[in-house]
Amino acid sequence: MLKYGNTVKKKISLPDFFWRSILLVLLWGILTDGQPDSWIVGLVSVVIALTASLILLPSSLHGFSLTGLASFLVFFLGQSLKGGIQVALIALRPRLDLHPVVQLIHPRLPKGISRIILVATLNLLPGSLCISLSSENIRLHILDGRRSVEPEVRNVELHIACMLGLKLDKS
Repeated sequence: MLKYGNTVKKKISLPDFFWRSILLVLLWGILTDGQPDSWIVGLVSVVIALTASLILLPSSLHGFSLTGLASFLVFFLGQSLKGGIQVALIALRPRLDLHPVVQLIHPRLPKGISRIILVATLNLLPGSLCISLSSENIRLHILDGRRSVEPEVRNVELHIACMLGLKLDKS
């Protein structure tokens, strides 16, 4: 760590810098369909995004697992398909049988980026929407409150923890 006056700055690890650079370059390529003329703006955008990333999220990816990422992506796509079918079936019923509720979930993931990934994932899965995230709880709006979504949330947490190399709280 580097210390300047009263502020402490973390050293930027070379692997962290490398992987974020690769990710942002690939993202730019995907967003622009690989158009060669987009790289004039793309290189500037990648440098700005990389700088912002390193300042705002200085933690490195020590425990990050590519196999965990692959497992998470397969899990997420499967859950998205399953949830999309469930929501479509609900929408196609002649009489909507919805029982929307708000459920409080105490996340087991550590505070920080892991909880942000959790909330973003839950928002992308059909039938649930995060209303708020506090240091203690996540408030989720659920389309069908007759069943608890907590087991599903715990499963998402497990996949995120595996991907990021984190341990879950016991609570």
